[in-house]
Amino acid sequence: MIDAYYWPTPNGWKLSIMLEECELDYRIVPVDIGGGGQFTPEFLRISPNNRMPAIVDHEPLGGGEPLALFESGAILEYLAEKTGKFLPRAPRQRYRTLQWLHWQMANLGPMMGNANHFKNYGKNLTDDPKQLEYGTKRFVGEVDRLSGVMDAQLSANEYLAGDAYTIADIISWPWAFLIRRVVDEGAWEKFPNLHRWVYQVGGRPAVDKGRRVGQELGSRERTDEEEKARRELLFNQTNDKVRAAREAAAQAAS
Repeated sequence: MIDAYYWPTPNGWKLSIMLEECELDYRIVPVDIGGGGQFTPEFLRISPNNRMPAIVDHEPLGGGEPLALFESGAILEYLAEKTGKFLPRAPRQRYRTLQWLHWQMANLGPMMGNANHFKNYGKNLTDDPKQLEYGTKRFVGEVDRLSGVMDAQLSANEYLAGDAYTIADIISWPWAFLIRRVVDEGAWEKFPNLHRWVYQVGGRPAVDKGRRVGQELGSRERTDEEEKARRELLFNQTNDKVRAAREAAAQAAS
């Protein structure tokens, strides 16, 4: 059994989709990232970067005590190794896959997150829209560039790493699925190969099921005070604030 520390966001979907694709037994442990769940002492022992997803595998690869892992790229690589699925064993194909997995971790995910912040969340955090102009242009432009990188790759390959569906596709799809929200509604016309791939991968039963895991978790309406606190947690973290949140969580647990 695997404990999946999760919240229904693109980063969370990476884990839930992989677990469904691998047909592994798992238990969802909600981490309410808008309510401070990432700062609890219990979660920080598993994920010291106070980010989800994370897992605890109670029947780990190689045996022994339960294994805790954080960072979605490391988790997907581990689950692929554990199950023998979605990561080729032949060195050439294996590293073609891993280069796209690391590409997503370093590029698509962070740039999409920043672009979404400036374009869709930032307007709720400032009374001066001009403060958002440079950040919006910078990160939306980078997502546009990265979409072109994927489109070019997918013009010559069925999947990101070649002819086979791999963890490179699983880790990239949850963010690519939302590209129109960040770039513009005409993105699919601009990137037809990416469009084909997004709908091809999204049509897999495990992908559809994984994306729907825990939909109800994020549906509760928050009060204005809760929403203000949520934005502070998500978008204005510093070492001092994170340390204070950890200390408060530890005191509440004692």
